[in-house]
Amino acid sequence: MKIDRRRFLHLAAGAAAQPTFPLVARAQAYPSRPVRIIVGFPPGGAQDIYARLIGQRLSERVRQPVIVENRPGASGNIGTEAVVRAAPDGHTLLLLGPPNAINATFYDKLSFNVVHDIQPVGGIVREFPIMAVNPSVPAKTVPEFIVYAKANPGRLHMASSGIATGPHLAGELFKIMAGVELIHVPYRGASLALSDLLGGQVQVMIGTSMSAAIEHVRAGKLRALAVTAATRSSILPDVPTVGEFIPGFESSVWFGLGAPRNTPAGIIDRLNREINTVLLDPNLKERFADLGAAPMPMMPADFRRLIVEEIEKWAKVIRAANVKRE
Repeated sequence: MKIDRRRFLHLAAGAAAQPTFPLVARAQAYPSRPVRIIVGFPPGGAQDIYARLIGQRLSERVRQPVIVENRPGASGNIGTEAVVRAAPDGHTLLLLGPPNAINATFYDKLSFNVVHDIQPVGGIVREFPIMAVNPSVPAKTVPEFIVYAKANPGRLHMASSGIATGPHLAGELFKIMAGVELIHVPYRGASLALSDLLGGQVQVMIGTSMSAAIEHVRAGKLRALAVTAATRSSILPDVPTVGEFIPGFESSVWFGLGAPRNTPAGIIDRLNREINTVLLDPNLKERFADLGAAPMPMMPADFRRLIVEEIEKWAKVIRAANVKRE
């Protein structure tokens, strides 16, 4: 049987397009029910706050409720595993952040690989933590602090919110790059660490949340020597970054969303587009600024690259500082 050229091209085009129809239809129908954002930490913390801020506005865009569900435990691993095991249909998302990058090395045996099993959707926000000292420390700049620490080896105590948390590893990175000796004092949470920093029981905290410390800095109860992120913060524009004195130093707090592996590309693209649109909202930008943060819009590939880079970076610090679980 002969088929003329026009008929052949029509059939070929139809056959080539056919496999994409289910994916397109699925993306167009998404979401068909409420979307959950799993947060691997208790309510009230930074992770919870950012998830609720983005969830509220994302709900308005997708016209379905976006519900934040807290699954605390094992430094966020319980929540991550819940998303890894969820159906890859875009209705269960994970709030990703530094703990996911740290845990990849800090925990010897995980039932998942965050890079392999979680599909990045996009970035949400980046915080600008600070290096803060108690006013009893005479140093007013990072170079002065380094000189003071070298003149007093083993006498300065460095607070953190716990072993292998962001402030702990930021402090270990600082110790390595600055060549100073600081005694690590881990606490069960950032609020307890900040309380003792204010009281003078510890002298420095590297990577403390700006939103938690800013009022104490303004009141003169703490001294901000530097921002630990790569760029200065609009809240404290006159405070330099650590990297301005120690080239290459950077430790920031970032959050974004991920979905189970094999979530259709059309759904990932839709979510990424909606998130990046939401991040343009001036009111949301203002709210982030109040928390010492800024929007971090990213395409999925860029967000994946960030996660991989963070895993590699903190793996080196964990190994160099011999950070172990208790």
